[in-house]
Amino acid sequence: MTKKNIAIYPGTFDPVTNGHLDIIERASVLFDVVIVGVAFNINKSPLFTKEERRDLIKKVTKKYKNVRVEMFNGLLVDFAKKQKANVIIRGLRAISDFEYEFQMSLTNRKLAPGITTMFLMPNEKYTYLNSSLVRELSKLKGDISSFVPPVVEKTIKLKLNQKL
Repeated sequence: MTKKNIAIYPGTFDPVTNGHLDIIERASVLFDVVIVGVAFNINKSPLFTKEERRDLIKKVTKKYKNVRVEMFNGLLVDFAKKQKANVIIRGLRAISDFEYEFQMSLTNRKLAPGITTMFLMPNEKYTYLNSSLVRELSKLKGDISSFVPPVVEKTIKLKLNQKL
């Protein structure tokens, strides 16, 4: 029996963007199983609850048969071990992301030598895109339709009590 390549793609995903989906799609081709790990970050004040974020990601990834969505707290490497993952996927949008991600990768390797970090870059049309930008635009009633899937846009507008 061959070992499955199981990858974790962690993040807060508040909200999930087209850039995240681009990484998920790329990963779904590369790995047997991709687990989107919805994290709770005590340093962030999310717009959506963990459960809402999980449910949105499930809706927008249902076409990928090898992708599942899980919530986690605590150390990423502990979650990865529990899921029997051998790869952590991290998205890199720009050089400015690299230093932090490189430091995290080395720390994770020290904590869990059997788990490799793989950096994936989104399509260049998403290199500037992040969830903070989407949240801010949404709060200012800007058009986010090209940044997130329609179900995410609708859910954000409902959350912010904006007209659809």
